[in-house]
Amino acid sequence: MTIQQSTDLTHAAMLGLGVHRPARVVTNDEVCEVLDSSDEWIQTRSGIKTRRFAGEDETLIGMSISAAEKALRAAGVGAEQIGCVIVATSTHPEHTPASAPQVASALGITAAAFDISAGCAGFCHALNLAASMVRAGAESHVLVIGVEQLSRFMDPTDRGTAFIFADGAGAVVVGPSEAAGIGPTAWGSDGSQAHVITQTPSCIGGHAGREGADHPVVQMEGTAVFRWAPFAMAKVAHEALDLAGVSVDELDAFIPHQANLRITQTLAKNIQLPDSVAIATDVVDSGNTSAASVPLAMEAMLRKGEAAAGDTALLIAFGAGLSYAGQVVTVPPLAQE
Repeated sequence: MTIQQSTDLTHAAMLGLGVHRPARVVTNDEVCEVLDSSDEWIQTRSGIKTRRFAGEDETLIGMSISAAEKALRAAGVGAEQIGCVIVATSTHPEHTPASAPQVASALGITAAAFDISAGCAGFCHALNLAASMVRAGAESHVLVIGVEQLSRFMDPTDRGTAFIFADGAGAVVVGPSEAAGIGPTAWGSDGSQAHVITQTPSCIGGHAGREGADHPVVQMEGTAVFRWAPFAMAKVAHEALDLAGVSVDELDAFIPHQANLRITQTLAKNIQLPDSVAIATDVVDSGNTSAASVPLAMEAMLRKGEAAAGDTALLIAFGAGLSYAGQVVTVPPLAQE
């Protein structure tokens, strides 16, 4: 007996992009009502001016649904065409059930659905999985969502994290295309540095302003991340470019994980990007939204005219694990409001 399998490998691309940005804009001055800091101190160290926190009526699943609906509309793909839903998140408050099946059900999808957790690199990990499914013929269309509600997992008095993290969601539909729109992924991990970014039960309580907290809070060794990311990720960026057969001069945009403006600037310098390459700086307005940051930053560039659908972009993401991933992609169209 021979087991049948698809042998007609195809190209994969992001066919449409949609995002959800919470309505509530939080300024540095508001953060500093609790945090012992200042607007100047925050901007100097991170570049962040504002971020968004989800309201009482904006859940992680609700934000995912909102972004996914827009991505489907932008792609011109119906929910019935989706063969798999992948949600990348570190802040779904329940280990079981996962968020993806609930998101899928709300969209009228009964296909396979699961969550992945790769920290801030989650979206780029999920994008690789989705592209691989499409190229192999396992599924024709895959819905990828990066979403976080980090405001629920922060100690508002922690000077290392309270001003950095924020909420939001971004989604793309990955499907077949005539030309490759998602390059091979350069990815990996360094578990020896797992202690650098953590979210453990031992964080509950004990922090001023977090008595009775029902979730663990994120802790980060910011200096260690800054020493690692701009240098290690420059090598990953060039690996992704080499795998895709694209030179830095051929790039239109650089869309890294929005961890910190200083990290982005240093990383761009280390990659030796030419001045012609537009660089995503959504962290200034949106803060660090972890697994949602890459699609949110992509949407911001499209909305502001800094990039256009069809442009060639380099994505790089890195975070807890430590995990990282990067790929060269063709920028997808954005849902029209």
